[in-house]
Amino acid sequence: MNKTVNINLGGMFFHIDEDAYQKLNRYFEAVKRSLSNSTGKDEIMKDIEMRIAELLTEKNRGEKQVVGLKDVEEIITVMGQPEDYRIDDEEAAEPAYNFSRRRTKKLYRDKDNSMVGGVLAGFGHYLGIDPLWLRIIMVILLLGFGTGFLIYIILWILMPAAITTTEKLEMTGEPVTISNIEKKVRQEFDTISEKFKNVDYDKFGNQARNAGERIGSSLSDVLLKIFSIFGKLIGAFLVVVASATLASLVIGFITAGSFSMVDFPWQSYIDNFTDVPLWIVGMLILIAIGIPFFFLLILGLKLLITNMKSIGNPAKYTLLALWIISIGTLVALGLQQATEVAFDAKVVQKQKFDLNPKDTLQIKFTYNDYFAKSIYDREDFLFAQDSAKTMVIYSNNVTLRILKTDEKTPYIQIEKKAEGKSFAAARERAEKINYGYKFKGNQLLLDNYLLTDSKNKYRHQKVEIFLYLPEGTYFKPDMTVQNYDHTDNGFFDLWFDSDIYIYQMQSSQVKCLNCADVHGEGEGEVWVDEEQIAREAEQEARLEVEREMQRQNIQNGQNIQANQNSSTTVTINDKGVQIKKEGTEGPQGNKPKGLKMDKNGVIIKNN
Repeated sequence: MNKTVNINLGGMFFHIDEDAYQKLNRYFEAVKRSLSNSTGKDEIMKDIEMRIAELLTEKNRGEKQVVGLKDVEEIITVMGQPEDYRIDDEEAAEPAYNFSRRRTKKLYRDKDNSMVGGVLAGFGHYLGIDPLWLRIIMVILLLGFGTGFLIYIILWILMPAAITTTEKLEMTGEPVTISNIEKKVRQEFDTISEKFKNVDYDKFGNQARNAGERIGSSLSDVLLKIFSIFGKLIGAFLVVVASATLASLVIGFITAGSFSMVDFPWQSYIDNFTDVPLWIVGMLILIAIGIPFFFLLILGLKLLITNMKSIGNPAKYTLLALWIISIGTLVALGLQQATEVAFDAKVVQKQKFDLNPKDTLQIKFTYNDYFAKSIYDREDFLFAQDSAKTMVIYSNNVTLRILKTDEKTPYIQIEKKAEGKSFAAARERAEKINYGYKFKGNQLLLDNYLLTDSKNKYRHQKVEIFLYLPEGTYFKPDMTVQNYDHTDNGFFDLWFDSDIYIYQMQSSQVKCLNCADVHGEGEGEVWVDEEQIAREAEQEARLEVEREMQRQNIQNGQNIQANQNSSTTVTINDKGVQIKKEGTEGPQGNKPKGLKMDKNGVIIKNN
């Protein structure tokens, strides 16, 4: 049984046998004596301790916890005996050491010979090649797709730097022995001392005095380099954008302007806004937009090509004159177009229609499935062909307003509006608007669109519908009305969530009669129009009387004939509704039968 000692070697903690400790201690003392006259003795001893600590750690990776005498002897064999590695000041002797195993290189960043981070210099040591070739490859990768920069940053983060003497020896693949450690340290000290010996102190003093100037000059060079790179990038961007724009303008002019090889959708729109031939407008646009982009192209090329020659002053002045002429012509065309909409006029069409005061007017908008696929498809204006293949302007600029009239008969007023360069031109254009509507029983069907010939040109044509209803008129808007209703909400508040609501024109506003039936006026409250219920019940009772009388007369083989002296009496009270037919007797002397409706709505026939 042997004693153990705890030691701290190279920053690492070890349990070591007492005999092994004494041998290792004697070994360190011998190394110190052999390095007594060496420069950088402390640095060498520190590197030797760290290397021995690494070897001990490798040997104690298993279950073994204590460093024994045999382990120390093996390490001394690897490191070599101190007396075998004395190095004279003039020349280092060749080491005579034994290896227990062959050493391999480790990958480190060489900061001493680095240009940026030492990554490529470290790879040069590891691969045994000149780092210059690796740097050339990296530049090619940077100029390619930029992947070299990302690879370099990742390697910089992952690769450790060779800081200690042991790490530097492992990086170059040299054995980490006392001799090599001492030689490496001496070389570093000799390099530093040589630099100090060769220092020109006068020159150094001048450099120190001019440090500000050098820093400023360096900063200016860096900034100029950065601006030069940015200038190249901007030049490339200008060349790409200008070239693409010029190519698009030329193709557009050739295909749509001069030869019309392709019928572009926007060609009709250009024809609509001006009477000037399309090829002239295309040429003016090509010159007005193309010349500035041409100069941008020249600017981009000059940023990329340092010694590029100028196009010359005559060419510059000619292009400038053409640009000014094209801009002036386009401005004149724009002013001319502005006068085309300087005045507006309208054409009014008024039509009265008959409506039974007890009937409810049904209002609905319809669409033309030739131009649209839904009532909700809306276009401000659209050039299209009708069923006769005629070019027309299709528009959904249609509005509806419901208003009150003091007249006894309701009527509809259609106002067609358009713009023009004069009142006469605007009125003539408004008259050529085609708009349709029709009455079908108590139903008013309104088109949700207008049409006009494309030769009339689009000048904000629209149709405004005014529906005038007398007080007391009932009407029921369809769901389609909500898209075209422009009535003031204070006068007529249209409910958008359903088309079951019935409205009544009153003295000051329109009132919804059954909105409260759905929404209620308050919790537990329902608004009921008793007069409306009575009217509907009376109308239903009258119809039932007529149907019953027709059935009785048919059974007797007789036809019903109108009698001016006959009358029907309807009585409505809290007991229900009673209807009685009175007048002359029939051909057989039979008296008309009576009908009675109780308060529960049951019709009772009197025989």
